[in-house]
Amino acid sequence: MEVNDLHASIEAKKILNGVNLKIREGEVHAIMGRNGSGKSTLSKVIAGHPLYTINSGEISFQGKAINNLEPEERAAMGIFLGFQYPVEVPGVSNSEFLRAATNARRKYLKKEELDTFEFDEFVTTCLEVIQMNSSFLERNLNEGFSGGEKKRNEILQMAILEPIVSILDETDSGLDIDSLRIVSQAINKLSTKKTSTILITHYKRLLDEIKPDFVHIMNEGKIIKTGTIDLAIELEKGGFKRIQDSQQDKK
Repeated sequence: MEVNDLHASIEAKKILNGVNLKIREGEVHAIMGRNGSGKSTLSKVIAGHPLYTINSGEISFQGKAINNLEPEERAAMGIFLGFQYPVEVPGVSNSEFLRAATNARRKYLKKEELDTFEFDEFVTTCLEVIQMNSSFLERNLNEGFSGGEKKRNEILQMAILEPIVSILDETDSGLDIDSLRIVSQAINKLSTKKTSTILITHYKRLLDEIKPDFVHIMNEGKIIKTGTIDLAIELEKGGFKRIQDSQQDKK
């Protein structure tokens, strides 16, 4: 996936101001930054959220421009977004939602759709990866779930859909130490040499569990610095202001 000079806004408010990012197969990228720096906006624009407008620039996925594609088309192609605040959907069971999403992806890949029994067998293996009880499948989608359960359910979706690029927006927020470890282990198990992951986070603790190849710092709607895990360590010690000031000094 490549993001080239991306500018985007919501309700005429400009948020992204020239983001450049290249994600190759097998890579893990972490994006960090203050609240309001544009991290979540970037994730939603890549996923095709209809409230955001791309003013200029291009997003390409596997060599194809996707700026004008609908969210469901991007998802079917293999782009997954794990939401910072997963929504509750009363009246729709988790199992129904997951099977519909799975079969939509399989249809795009020209694979046979799974019937109820085949899906139940498939989802059982995915539940083991994320260490979730099968009772979660019969509950309404995210309804009454704790914050940690919602985040684990997002990773269950990732396991089932087998995306090519997974964008995880603050998956670590609201997780206790044990849940963070379970979620991180699942993400590591699901990562392959053919897939890529973008982790949006405020904290280095997630990166202690999931080792990133690159760490990017966002500020005012653009990436201002890229480095290794050492950049996250520097951030934890000195805060965003020190990095921001160092970049201003270079100018």
